[in-house]
Amino acid sequence: MKIRLIWVGKTQETWIKEGIEEYANRIRRYSPFEISEVKEEKTAILEIMRQREGERILKLLPKNCHLALLDQSGGQHSSETFAKFIEKERDNATNELVFAIGGAYGFGDSLKKAADVIITLSPMTFTHQMVRVIFLEQLYRAFTILNKESYHH
Repeated sequence: MKIRLIWVGKTQETWIKEGIEEYANRIRRYSPFEISEVKEEKTAILEIMRQREGERILKLLPKNCHLALLDQSGGQHSSETFAKFIEKERDNATNELVFAIGGAYGFGDSLKKAADVIITLSPMTFTHQMVRVIFLEQLYRAFTILNKESYHH
């Protein structure tokens, strides 16, 4: 199963870029993995911003992929239940599992309706740039749980 992560906007901070690179390389030991970036919309009207960013994400989605949005309105998982989610997708022969991280103002309704699942990382609020590293660490952790490795203890 291939995993793709799509996010809105460029990563600004060097330490975040380094964290992304570190965890992306770790994930690639377990699964084909790629990151795609879509342009952040610059407009004062939030719904138009969300809609345009959502359209850009939709254009990148391969046919028959499963789309999981990372959004505060989604369901919560522990690290273990998130690992089971990954395992279920893999065992159900999902060809490509796509996770998306929205811009600073999240996702519009049309993209939420297109999603197969919506997941939240925490009831706390993080910057959309920090979520990139936090999510990648949790994805890596899920693979180590599935492979019964000592990283998660």
